[in-house]
Amino acid sequence: MVHKKHNEQRSHKLVTHLNPKSPISEQYRTIRTNIHFTSINETMQTYMVTSPMSGEGKTTTITNLGVVMAQQEKKVLIVDADTRKPSVHYSFQRHNTKGLTNVLTSQLSLRGAVISTAVPNLDILTSGPIPPNPSELLASPQMEQLLKEACRHYDIVLVDTPPVLIVSDAQIMANRCHGSILVVNSGKTELDSANQAKEALVHAKAKLLGVVLNRKNKRRDKTFYYYGPQ
Repeated sequence: MVHKKHNEQRSHKLVTHLNPKSPISEQYRTIRTNIHFTSINETMQTYMVTSPMSGEGKTTTITNLGVVMAQQEKKVLIVDADTRKPSVHYSFQRHNTKGLTNVLTSQLSLRGAVISTAVPNLDILTSGPIPPNPSELLASPQMEQLLKEACRHYDIVLVDTPPVLIVSDAQIMANRCHGSILVVNSGKTELDSANQAKEALVHAKAKLLGVVLNRKNKRRDKTFYYYGPQ
């Protein structure tokens, strides 16, 4: 019963699908528009989303961004590359018995591991079984090939990664994605942590597109999210 309730709470975070006319959904569409503006003069298909620390809303952000991008008639794939603490499958109420790690270890093809969702145009690649060597898998040539293949089948590929200040996975992926987005929590993220996360991404040669300010207190400001240049 507790497990079922936990999953239901996580699925409720997919507000852009469940309540597309809500103010929060509108804010996600604003973020989508700003991302589009940052790439108007170049071809960008792969976007990585990370946060300084855990529990700051990066998975909620990437899943809702995936929905609003798919609602724009774009074919979208969300890849859960947070193989240490996967959670994308919770948002879409899917199992995580197969996924990214199976593809990277040649047990499955990408198309064999991708899972469709209830959202038209939106597929997900869950993390799959938790591996003993997450960083090595993400740094492997197989990961680079996976992204190239994904770009042949999808207009946009969104990659969820672990927090950048905890492990090196996000820095590895930052160098492999066309753009990076940093999520910070207005009531939790410390300024020093946000700056350190930005520096870590810049050091990894990431193209940092902007910062999403998550969970801003609506009593003081009616907006929930802010997106702007780093």
